[in-house]
Amino acid sequence: MTSYLQIDRLSKSFGDLILFRDITFGVAQGQKIGLIAKNGAGKTTLLHILAGKEGYDDGAVVFRNGLRVGYLEQAPGYPEEMTVLEACFHSSHPTVRLIAEYEAALRADNPALTEELIARMEHEKAWDYERKAKQILSQLKIDRFDGKIGALSGGQLKRVALANVLITEPELILLDEPTNHLDLEMIEWLEGYLNRSTISILMVTHDRYFLDRVCSEILEIDHRTVYSYKGNYSYFLEKRSERITVRNAEIDRANNLLSKELEWMRRQPQARGTKAKYRIDAFYELEEKAKQKQEAGHVRLNVQSAYIGSKIFEAVGIGKQYDGIPLLNDFNYTFARYEKLGIIGNNGTGKSTFIKMLVGEVAPDSGHFDIGETVRFGYYSQDGLAFDDNQKVIDVVQDIAEYITLGDGKTLSVSQFLNHFLFTPDRQHQYVGKLSGGEKRRLYLCTVLMRNPNFLVLDEPTNDLDIVTLNVLEEYLQRFKGCVIIVSHDRYFMNKVVDHVLVFHGNADVQDFPGNYTQYREWKEEQQKAVKENVSHPKKAVAVRPAKEQKQRLTFQERREFEALETELSALDTEKAHLETALNSGALPHDELTRQARRMAEVLDAIDQKTNRWLELSEREMN
Repeated sequence: MTSYLQIDRLSKSFGDLILFRDITFGVAQGQKIGLIAKNGAGKTTLLHILAGKEGYDDGAVVFRNGLRVGYLEQAPGYPEEMTVLEACFHSSHPTVRLIAEYEAALRADNPALTEELIARMEHEKAWDYERKAKQILSQLKIDRFDGKIGALSGGQLKRVALANVLITEPELILLDEPTNHLDLEMIEWLEGYLNRSTISILMVTHDRYFLDRVCSEILEIDHRTVYSYKGNYSYFLEKRSERITVRNAEIDRANNLLSKELEWMRRQPQARGTKAKYRIDAFYELEEKAKQKQEAGHVRLNVQSAYIGSKIFEAVGIGKQYDGIPLLNDFNYTFARYEKLGIIGNNGTGKSTFIKMLVGEVAPDSGHFDIGETVRFGYYSQDGLAFDDNQKVIDVVQDIAEYITLGDGKTLSVSQFLNHFLFTPDRQHQYVGKLSGGEKRRLYLCTVLMRNPNFLVLDEPTNDLDIVTLNVLEEYLQRFKGCVIIVSHDRYFMNKVVDHVLVFHGNADVQDFPGNYTQYREWKEEQQKAVKENVSHPKKAVAVRPAKEQKQRLTFQERREFEALETELSALDTEKAHLETALNSGALPHDELTRQARRMAEVLDAIDQKTNRWLELSEREMN
């Protein structure tokens, strides 16, 4: 394979903080590589170096001559007065600049200049390029070319930046969190685009489904070194676990040997002076090896949330619109105790507005929320929290509480709690201003959880968090003894945490689906397939399902059954969660374990049957 990029013995540090040292790897033609590391380990810095936006201490970065390289930044920025079209064609690529000049001449209604540019366009064969560019813009739902950058949402701005990169037809593309702020439809489109293309990729992402479906190789930065894994995310997890086990064994051996060497080093200086210098040098190498942090064991953080009563909240006749666009219209919903609800939908359909109304930040146009007296919200917003950069990490959390109580009555200190969320003791005493963007989001999450809420409302909690932190958060939420609402575009995260989803389709159309995101997508694909078959084979469709039957609505008894099924499925999901907790506790006697396992099988079978019946009635209800 042709080498596109070679990194040789690259090192980078900020003062005393060494991000990586002597790392070596390459990207060849056709390779699609995912880059993984904890927040603060230098992922974004490495991409900045490769994009020429930042220098490095030592080593070499070599691109193939004439290689077209595209770079999508984590937080792209353009002048606010620039139009969307100008931003989309904001590039040094000569053909892209020519197209931008032609579009500007058309908007300025300058016939003479337009004629001149048409001739240049024909000479440069730019028409086909323009067609491809506008096709990408259309697929990314970018159609208001004259809109100002300053008026765009985060998701819209990310799509414009993505278009700006893809339009140049790069041979190698550097992507820093490409799925952040994109809705699910755009994420799935980008997955397909990158899979079909021959573009070589070096990508930082926390989206594990995206990583699995796009990349066939993973690089990990860990302890200032880079490790390579020739496989997908599942393979990476397996091999990383093996590597950590081996490393921990080496650290244990180093510690044992260090104690013996330390005794020798502490002898009288004159006795040591006659010893071989190589042994002294070897001692310091051994000491450095022994000081390496061992990977923390699998710690289950079973936090005791504040008591929550049976009444959680009820949405009564909620109506809301912005700029004449309805987001909710006479929306009613009763939230159950211990419910874990996911909210999905395209950007602009009202997901964040809904939870802001729930926590009291935005008022509905009509209707109201009736919230239980025992509910204590913990709200994690997309906007984040403004920290004092001159405050230390541990002080930020300690200002909220000195300790947090676990389910068994034991307590965790602030330092122990921060350590669980991957803030090592040295990072706990760092100033906030020295944290990476991902570390600040993780600290914000800790401030929310440390308040001991019983109802967590999380708006895009996965943005900017590394995969290791996401694993910790997923386990925390699975064991959380309270209620949860999550707005997220991270499909892997949603599947692991929520038990059903609200789908915001736009134009005040909200669907309650009893399952996780993957189950919803499978159901939706079946619906779309059935519609296509009916359109393609109308006669066949009529023969199988007569028109009279198609128009048949639910009977009164079926409607009552449909409503009851939602309650029954919710109860079964709650029982399933309790059974999982009991079966995983390791504390059940053999007879009770057998009984609980049998009941789990019955519950799973009942959920399958009732879900299928719910889907059948739901389809007829929507016809």
